[in-house]
Amino acid sequence: MNPENNQHKDRLLVSYILCGVGFFGLGGLHRLYNGKIGTGLLWLCTFGLFYIGQAVDLLLVPSMVDEYESNLRLKAGVSPFGVPLNQPTAIATQVHPPTGNQLMIKLIEVAESRGGSLTVTQGVKGTGASFAEVEKVLKEMYKSGYVKIDNDPITGAVTYHFHEL
Repeated sequence: MNPENNQHKDRLLVSYILCGVGFFGLGGLHRLYNGKIGTGLLWLCTFGLFYIGQAVDLLLVPSMVDEYESNLRLKAGVSPFGVPLNQPTAIATQVHPPTGNQLMIKLIEVAESRGGSLTVTQGVKGTGASFAEVEKVLKEMYKSGYVKIDNDPITGAVTYHFHEL
């Protein structure tokens, strides 16, 4: 069951009970409960507008509850349908990970930001390229003498050291 629907039914029930209490001298409590402070105080001081307003409100309670809940949703930044308001709209774009020389440059930038050393996983995370692409480029850089390969003493992961950074 939907918890919002249960809350709505609970608020509606409490509003009807408070409206009923108005026929025993405390008119307007249902209006105060649903955020209608001015008319709630008026009903309280005039015995529910001499019980006539109190009787009419028996028909108006559902709309009072709906209005109160709608105002709460708006204050919380949610539309009546439960969609957040004032959220930036996401624009669908296709991301193309770098390849070739672009990938090599991006890997160097990522390594530089990490103190001159990089693992394949860190390269994938930093560039968005696949594991195979990153490993291929790093191995090419190793063969060319731009990086040295070592194992991390703690994790054992293969680490590429960019000695010029």
